[in-house]
Amino acid sequence: MSASPSPAVTILDADPRDFAIEVRRDGDAHRVTLRLDGAHPVDAAVRVTVELARADDPWWLIPGLFYGENRPAANDRLYPRFEAGARTSAQHAAFVSDEWHFRSDRAATPVVLAWPAPGMPGRGLSADPVTELGLTGLGFALRGSIAELSATFPAREFPVTYYGDGTPRPAEVQRHRFEPGDEVEVVVRVHELAADRHDYARVLRDLHAASAPRAPLRPWMGVAAAAGLSAEGLLRWHYDPEPGVLLETVGFDREVSGRDGESVDRQAMHVGWVSGIPWAYAMLRHAERTADLDARAERALEPAASALRDAALSVIDFCTAELAPSGTLWGVWYRGRGWTQSWTTRERGLHSRTLGEATHFLVRALKLTEREQWRHAVRSNLDVVVARQRADGNLGSIHHAETGEVLSWDGSAGLAWVGALVEAADDDDRYLDAAERAGRYYARFVHDEYLHGAPEDVDLAVTSEDGYVAVMAYMALHRATGDPEWLELARRAADFALTFRYTYDVDFARGTLLGIFDFGTRGADQASASNQHLHAYGLICTRELLELADATGDDHYRERALETLACFRQFVARFDGDFNAYRGMVTERYYQTECFQPKGMLLTLSHAWSAGVLLLGCEDALAVDAG
Repeated sequence: MSASPSPAVTILDADPRDFAIEVRRDGDAHRVTLRLDGAHPVDAAVRVTVELARADDPWWLIPGLFYGENRPAANDRLYPRFEAGARTSAQHAAFVSDEWHFRSDRAATPVVLAWPAPGMPGRGLSADPVTELGLTGLGFALRGSIAELSATFPAREFPVTYYGDGTPRPAEVQRHRFEPGDEVEVVVRVHELAADRHDYARVLRDLHAASAPRAPLRPWMGVAAAAGLSAEGLLRWHYDPEPGVLLETVGFDREVSGRDGESVDRQAMHVGWVSGIPWAYAMLRHAERTADLDARAERALEPAASALRDAALSVIDFCTAELAPSGTLWGVWYRGRGWTQSWTTRERGLHSRTLGEATHFLVRALKLTEREQWRHAVRSNLDVVVARQRADGNLGSIHHAETGEVLSWDGSAGLAWVGALVEAADDDDRYLDAAERAGRYYARFVHDEYLHGAPEDVDLAVTSEDGYVAVMAYMALHRATGDPEWLELARRAADFALTFRYTYDVDFARGTLLGIFDFGTRGADQASASNQHLHAYGLICTRELLELADATGDDHYRERALETLACFRQFVARFDGDFNAYRGMVTERYYQTECFQPKGMLLTLSHAWSAGVLLLGCEDALAVDAG
């Protein structure tokens, strides 16, 4: 590709003849100066664009927000999708368009990148998330055979606004009031990209390095203190000894719900993912570490290690006491209904990501506590999934609870089985072989930069959780074999996961909860292209990112793991009443953009997985003295 062209500048909603426009190049930066020479104030916006020719099959990337087509056409949940030639109002009403513009606070890094066709070099355009004109917008369009990338000052959304559900909102239009004689400058950067899409990682590293000094980490407490608080939250609020479960959500406001929480708390437990075995394992880890510590003043407020251990054992016992008829763990337990399927539209379907993750942490729990019931559950799960593995290595994404039939082979959720297979391989040689065959099959998703389908609730959406699953799988394979092939796949998977990680601090209005508490978003992850809120699930692979840093000699992965751990040592309730929560409560959602709730709000529910993944991340960091 030729040297970066000078970008084009367009005035929106005003007569461009009223403006003097100058574009000056400074390395990869282009400084756009505008001066209103007209005699009257105008409300307008400025759009800066660059183009890519020969765009026969473009691939788009806005980190954390848009990946390729972004949504498979048959996905059962609607959110923005790219489709060439989609310009009708009916298509836009279904979130399908060949042109999209978004607010920058929906993006983990404010940059839009594109490759015009497979095997061709690409180009990117980045800008500060906020300028003197207000919130920046990012967008792209396919116009014939030309791909267009744009930054808009201030932001606007087109053709519709996505608010987290299947109902489109009107396009958002922001304007800046220019007074006669006003002169402003905005800066965009043009990035030349290699034909390998993974070249995005280089650009995102550079942008992270530039923005991180302006977004200092500000955890509210140390790592050990956060571990103690989150452990207390799990035991005090989520653990129910009858029948021995970690309730998935608990409302902040106990006066409204009552102590039993029936009207607000989710009376349910997944076997993995949003509750269940992984977080009971984290409780076990914490109990093991703290059991022999000398009594200290700060320890007096933590739960007793024996109580925490008993609760963890009870949860894992309950999850493994009854297996589905097909031989795997169940999906979800509901009070009054018992065990049943996962959150999937496939009738009687059990989701591989949930089952695989639960089994993986069950294997790890066995290394702390030997129990025959647990071991039987591990063997049953792994034996049946190995028997179902397709000849090409695919482990399936959704399995029938009774028959064991694989109901879906789509997506990359089957990678979640790999860690369990690898770490249980001492018990059966078949397990490592199955894990390696799966690793080679799912490698195509890593190389395509399109890992997708891990969470149960968004069908085949591209999500941050797909990245975590892949990092854990490939680091497990490398740990077991030392094969550099697995290490390279782990590195690429980690880079994919980090596309969802915010590299800057979002500005919040001072009157909002996130604004009042000065919440720093650097290190938080956008949940998915569908669920556009910040979450802490990336802490699940803290161990793997630290190992990746050691194995590659690349401290970037250590820095990114620890900044996430620092980020989510904010908003852990330190005392009853802290941000209207009770001590130890941890929320799932931080609203950094206009999606689901107004920007700056906090979901007033404590989630078992949110406290659990923080506890796990803290224990992993403390294990290597990284905290």
